[in-house]
Amino acid sequence: MDREKYISIVKDNQRLIYKVCLTYCNNSELRKDLEQEILVQLWKSLPRFDGRVKISTWIYRVALNTAFLFHRNESKHKENKVDMDNSVFFIAETTDASELDEKIEMLYRFIYNLDELDKALMMLYLEESKYKEIAEILGITETNVATKISRIKNKLKVYFQNN
Repeated sequence: MDREKYISIVKDNQRLIYKVCLTYCNNSELRKDLEQEILVQLWKSLPRFDGRVKISTWIYRVALNTAFLFHRNESKHKENKVDMDNSVFFIAETTDASELDEKIEMLYRFIYNLDELDKALMMLYLEESKYKEIAEILGITETNVATKISRIKNKLKVYFQNN
């Protein structure tokens, strides 16, 4: 494994990795643990990267799969659970929550409560990723991406109407 290549890839994609960590961990200490786990998994997996997809697509796959497993393992431990009222959504830590627009905060709360796959789907959708890229990253069809996004949008409309 070429250490310099690995470091370069991580630096080029650190925003992507950080975004996945913010999305799946609302506790700063756990977020650091997840970030380390993602970096370890990238190091272990990089020799198997075959270039059939963009490196960022591949990194999303590794990061999301690691986050899914990490989230499942951490959610089993009751002491790590946080009430939604006290949680920090996947907004940069430097942002003051009181300054957030109420509707944006509601959107983050809605997304935070989605299941793992839908959360990843919405994270990619809000980044304006193409359906094809979302499908590649999540390992589902483009049709499934479109269907899921449509269903989530409908749930979101109901959520906003009721809150």
